[in-house]
Amino acid sequence: MNTSSKGTALIMLENTENAHMVSREGARPANAEQRLKELGIGLPVRPEPFGTYAEAVQTGNLLFLSGMLPTEGREAKFIGRVGAEFNADAGREAAKLAALNALAVAKEHLGSLDRVTRIVRLGVLVATSGDVRDQPKVADGASELLQDVFGKDKNACRLVYGVASLPLGSPVELEVIFEVVA
Repeated sequence: MNTSSKGTALIMLENTENAHMVSREGARPANAEQRLKELGIGLPVRPEPFGTYAEAVQTGNLLFLSGMLPTEGREAKFIGRVGAEFNADAGREAAKLAALNALAVAKEHLGSLDRVTRIVRLGVLVATSGDVRDQPKVADGASELLQDVFGKDKNACRLVYGVASLPLGSPVELEVIFEVVA
């Protein structure tokens, strides 16, 4: 089904899970905000910084987010390390919450998540105990949420680190770089 909206051709793509409208310009989901609604995802209130730093800095068409934690309000929702207090599945949930917080910060900064054209990089730090090797599985909690919102073709390159500890005792921390409409 082809339609035209303000001179941009739109194409309906179908896959086994969902049908998405995408624009030929960048082939991104036509509406990330609508996608959140379809998924039944409400964004949390944007977290406040826990120190002296900016949570979002835009330069040109890149938006850099720093230190997204799995917090609700001013408190860590998850405290502990994967392999000690948490298993990998709980770590995935923490990563998903941190990604929701990243989306809330991006939306606050950009006005709309529809301005995101690509997720450039996702850095995931996972606090672990002992000989844990499930860091990629934990990181998938954030990657899968971002993919659900922006589409598989916008997956980020990703670095996953195992570390001894993170701010507030959190099991995960995200660094995200988005490409945006400047």
